[in-house]
Amino acid sequence: MSALEILSETRTFGGTLRICRHDSAATGTPMRFSLFLPDGEGPFPLVLWLSGLTCTEDNFTTKAGAYGPASDLGLAILAPDTSPRGEGVANDEVYDMGQGAGFYVDATRKPWAPHFNMETYVVRDLLDVVGANFPIDAGRRGISGHSMGGHGALTLALRHPDLFRSVSAFSPICSPTRCDWGRKAFAGYLGDDESQWRDHDAALLIEAGVARRRFDDILVEQGLADSFLENQLKPELLEEAAAKARQRLTVRRQPGYDHSYFFISTFIADHLAWHAAKLRR
Repeated sequence: MSALEILSETRTFGGTLRICRHDSAATGTPMRFSLFLPDGEGPFPLVLWLSGLTCTEDNFTTKAGAYGPASDLGLAILAPDTSPRGEGVANDEVYDMGQGAGFYVDATRKPWAPHFNMETYVVRDLLDVVGANFPIDAGRRGISGHSMGGHGALTLALRHPDLFRSVSAFSPICSPTRCDWGRKAFAGYLGDDESQWRDHDAALLIEAGVARRRFDDILVEQGLADSFLENQLKPELLEEAAAKARQRLTVRRQPGYDHSYFFISTFIADHLAWHAAKLRR
């Protein structure tokens, strides 16, 4: 396991926010993350947050307003970067491919392989280094995220249910095989064989029964003024899949709210309380 470097420590809301860096075997690069720990001895239940396109570990850390509610609830919050970065790491001039757009899959196609292995990074390297260095309860982990990160939260929870006890999402890409963002990313990272894409599509995973008896509910928050709602996010596909599979799913549609962190910061306390209740069981 790689050594952990703590870049900064900041007191906030009766807890400590750390910005950290470590070397990842999965990506072959240094990776950064933020970690908030409330005061106390722990071990603490953890909510892992996955951010969306163009983001780093900093967006949620500075904009979500999560640490006051997390401190009150006794929750740790972990927010990693969205992709590998640095010299020798492939990139694209467009915002929805390459650095800042890892889509939480393991790339099998060049030039993205071997660095873009974000699924393995999150579920192995990240959780291992945090668990080895901080008082986290590995048996009480939840996962959430936004947009591309909402896709990541849903699919990683469904694919690795032994790692997570609760899952929620804000404005997730619900069925990436059926929207332009997802199809472009999957073709680039995974190749043209669409049969390989299905295992990374939350709606298709739920429809196939993967979620059954694993999560008693899945919470999704969606703003109705979101400009990406109809063409990219498509929560109705998630609802149709859940109905077919008899999987409980709660989609809360919020009039007037868009795709921004103003939306996230408005409802993040609700999601953290929802996770805390499930992680206390």
